[in-house]
Amino acid sequence: MRIPSAIITGMALAVVLTSCGSGGDSDAPTGSMRPPPKVASLGPFVGECGHVTDAEVRDLAGLGTISQVFKNSTGCSYQGSGIAGPSVTFASYRGSPIDREKAWVSNVGRPPETIDVGGRPGFQALSPEGDICDLAIQLDDDFFEWSTNNGVFAVGGNPCDKARKLAELTVGRLG
Repeated sequence: MRIPSAIITGMALAVVLTSCGSGGDSDAPTGSMRPPPKVASLGPFVGECGHVTDAEVRDLAGLGTISQVFKNSTGCSYQGSGIAGPSVTFASYRGSPIDREKAWVSNVGRPPETIDVGGRPGFQALSPEGDICDLAIQLDDDFFEWSTNNGVFAVGGNPCDKARKLAELTVGRLG
């Protein structure tokens, strides 16, 4: 008599346990109720090299003759001729916080200054020696950055003025 009553008890227990639960679909997620992850809203497309031509980079940044140009899906790098000559770099960051870049330039000794280019917020950071500038502009959850370096032997003004001219072209040509 014990075996049949154990079977009936086990079946009743199984029915009770399967009827307990979330009270909804069996497909409902289990575990802690966390908010869904934030999906970055993509900013406007900045185009290859920020919609700026090689000739415009050369002229605005004062590179003279460009000896090397590297381009990939996220950025461009231009090197002026000569040993330790001037250089310019463009980079586009999708879904990346601009504050991380701001912290990095601050950590390497370039104090960031808040700026606005074409109604878009950003920052510029000039090295204490006055030869390197990083200028970044926020585009929704994205940002782009122009970095200019006057080079070791170059004479040619504030690199942030050069980076700003390039950023103004990029912002003016956003699609």
